[in-house]
Amino acid sequence: MDCRVVVEAAVPVYDVATVDEAVRIAISKTGEMLNPDLNYVEIDAGTRTSPGGEQLDPAFVAADEALVALELQMDVFNVDRDEHASRVARKEIGKRLRNIPLKVLSVTEIDPEESDRANETETDRGESASGDDAGNAGD
Repeated sequence: MDCRVVVEAAVPVYDVATVDEAVRIAISKTGEMLNPDLNYVEIDAGTRTSPGGEQLDPAFVAADEALVALELQMDVFNVDRDEHASRVARKEIGKRLRNIPLKVLSVTEIDPEESDRANETETDRGESASGDDAGNAGD
């Protein structure tokens, strides 16, 4: 089973004046921490709501510091169940985002036709998309 996992991250940002600036810096900072190993993780500003249900900005700015809610979306392949996909995503993202709290927001199964694994059958046979066996080194 293949799953799409959405994880919320609370990213601290320093020396900012506005919410927009805090979100831009948080996305950039998170992208730097994830790349190049997890360059396929999609990073978006998170959504926050008050206890009364009112929509809030994705960042809280006070004294030129901010805590920004980001949503990180990652596809996880060949897992047994939703909990397994959740653990894999938290482990992979958490290894690169040290000291940043993470919370799994959702796990949804991906349709095989919707999956980004267009060259999966070639890769599974040890062939790269170009047809050579370079992707099979070390196996």
